[in-house]
Amino acid sequence: MDKKKQHNTPEDATQAIDENTMKDPQAEMQKDTVEENSQEELSVEEQLQKAQEEIQHLKDNHLRQLAEFDNYRKRTLKEKAELILNGGEKVMTAFLPILDDLARAQENIEKNQDYNTLKEGVDLIVKKLYKVLGEQGLSVIEAEGQPFDTDYFEAVALVPVEDDAQKGKIIDCVQTGYKLNDKVIRHAKVVVGQ
Repeated sequence: MDKKKQHNTPEDATQAIDENTMKDPQAEMQKDTVEENSQEELSVEEQLQKAQEEIQHLKDNHLRQLAEFDNYRKRTLKEKAELILNGGEKVMTAFLPILDDLARAQENIEKNQDYNTLKEGVDLIVKKLYKVLGEQGLSVIEAEGQPFDTDYFEAVALVPVEDDAQKGKIIDCVQTGYKLNDKVIRHAKVVVGQ
């Protein structure tokens, strides 16, 4: 006959369960490891999913930013081209009355033989032209009697002078110089005393 262990008390039963567990501790450890690994894998998969979603979100934002910048660049290039093409419109509009005056003067030259009247008409047109140019920021560089300054003047000739006060000063202006809003756009060509 086989002798079977009898568990008469609860302590005997607990001891028997502990003995069974102790018989295969590796099985229990493997079971715990499998459960932990499956939880870690789930966690890693969730993290991977979140990372991929974040990457996609960042890619979308990046593409939107690139598109916005490209649209901005195209818009500014278009505006710049329009400014270049139409930037002189204000100036041209200001010149139209002067052009009308010149056309009338040309008609009167053929009809009228009075030199003084023609001279007065041309003088008025020139004054009007200088006024319009002045309103646009153009000014004449005053030359005669000024000390020679290479920022404003270009010497075309040096003339010996007897008066020491005239040495290094401008004696004559050959071609008028102009500034546009304090920027020299054409240097005055001058004769300088030496």
